[in-house]
Amino acid sequence: MKGFEKYIPFVPQKIENRTWPDNVITKAPVWCSVDLRDGNQALIDPMNMEEKLEMFHLLVDKIGVKEVEIGFPSASDTDYEICRELIEGGHIPDDVTIQVLVQAREHLIRKTFEAIQGAKHVIFHFYNSTSTLQREVVFGTDVAGVKKIAVDAAELIYEMAQPVIASGMDLRYEYSPESFMGTEMDAAAEICAAVLDALHADEDHKVILNLPTTVENCMPNQFADELEYFIRVLPGRERAIISLHPHNDRGCGVATTEAGLLAGAERVEACLFGNGERTGNVDMVTVAMNMYVQGIDPELDLTNMDEIREIFERCAKMRVPERQPYSGDLVFTAFSGSHQDAINKGFNYMKDHESEKWMVPYLPIDPTDIGREYEPVRINSQSGKGGAAFIMNHKYGYDMPKAMHPEFGAIVQRESDKVGKELRPVRIMELFEKEYLHEERPYKLVKHVFHEETIDGHSQVTFFGTIQHMSRAGEITDFKVQGEGNGPIDAFFNAIKGEKMNMLKFVDYKSHALTDGSDSQSVAYVQLRDDDGKDYFGVGLSHNINVAPLRAIICAINRYKRSQNN
Repeated sequence: MKGFEKYIPFVPQKIENRTWPDNVITKAPVWCSVDLRDGNQALIDPMNMEEKLEMFHLLVDKIGVKEVEIGFPSASDTDYEICRELIEGGHIPDDVTIQVLVQAREHLIRKTFEAIQGAKHVIFHFYNSTSTLQREVVFGTDVAGVKKIAVDAAELIYEMAQPVIASGMDLRYEYSPESFMGTEMDAAAEICAAVLDALHADEDHKVILNLPTTVENCMPNQFADELEYFIRVLPGRERAIISLHPHNDRGCGVATTEAGLLAGAERVEACLFGNGERTGNVDMVTVAMNMYVQGIDPELDLTNMDEIREIFERCAKMRVPERQPYSGDLVFTAFSGSHQDAINKGFNYMKDHESEKWMVPYLPIDPTDIGREYEPVRINSQSGKGGAAFIMNHKYGYDMPKAMHPEFGAIVQRESDKVGKELRPVRIMELFEKEYLHEERPYKLVKHVFHEETIDGHSQVTFFGTIQHMSRAGEITDFKVQGEGNGPIDAFFNAIKGEKMNMLKFVDYKSHALTDGSDSQSVAYVQLRDDDGKDYFGVGLSHNINVAPLRAIICAINRYKRSQNN
């Protein structure tokens, strides 16, 4: 058997007289962010409390999301704690609804009701898997078996919800037949209808039926057929809000979402920039901006895309790829000369004709609408701060932290202004070396040694070193330093705190290999800050990964001292 022959092809839902291909999207769906739950559980290093709170406030305060799934409070102490902090800490605006997720299991449902006490607006989201594959492989049951699991949970939730609602909480219900895409549509409709009955749903008390493409295993048009058929055969469709929760296993998450909206969905659960399990959840930003460029208000504020991306990358510790639609570093950069020419002609045409409509070839959106700018990668006095960083990365392998881009961009721009012409990459590299790699005065690390001990699983590093200082008069003196820390960088920084070098605070650090191979050099970037809040970056290069950051710290201090003497 050949490798591809072991896979079972998807069987499309047969539907006659489909209507969805003739529909158009005319308004935004209800958005629900699942960044704090689905997105967070997919991170290598899940967000801590501070990061979760910052992400929550990004979503509700800056972007304007009105429904946020904040976690799975019955599954972990950390999710329970964030739920309580959001409620008790007064973080939730009055017009925002929090959503909590729980499996259709009694003890978890009871725990979840404990977690939401005191909240004003809550969506109680429960689920169980219904697909043919999971029924056979995971649960060993039939449609009646998974239907009973769902109905039993719905009845318990409804019973427990009544006193909570009577106390003043606005509590709504949401049910997900997990792996909906892989479930027979008649079975999915039967199960969901039974859940609607158990929850006493009616037109005034609608239940959210969230239909996940838990694993994307068919084409977007086939999913739309499934959804249209499901809606047709669902008894009491008017009692339900149809919601989507697409994943991106086939790379079609956005297309599946848009096709699902054409087929009748009213709500979308998504993550910023497509974060999520495996290949990710659907990208809320892309779906929203796709509406925006079609003249539809997405009802989300994405006017400061760089800030949104910066907070996401810092909290999630994930990188938004350069080619990510609308938000990547390079999506408004043209490399082709013919593209650059057409874009420039588009800008000139709009200016000459005083056009209120966007008419620029190759740019589907005005970058300024989301706080960006068009940046052809040519480095001259008009270049943006990202151009020099792009050259340093793609030509020479230096992937500078984004916060460092303005500092180095200003250095390059000053040189371009001075010479009055475009700078070639080799000259940009020379400026980088002069500013960061050859900055060895007034301080220079002469020699050093580390001593490391591990006690009860905790590392303790002691740094011993000799640093050379050159005065403004040219006098050279050596002095010894010693410090302890939880790693080489911490130990070194603590060692120099007791000297005249303790004028700056440590802010951030990044390192990477400069090239491939066992003999590659490591490059480190360090960000220090003075008492006035001004940042100074340093760069260190060494074959030893422990030495590179030390040189970077010395470099940043030397650059600070030089700025004080100028």
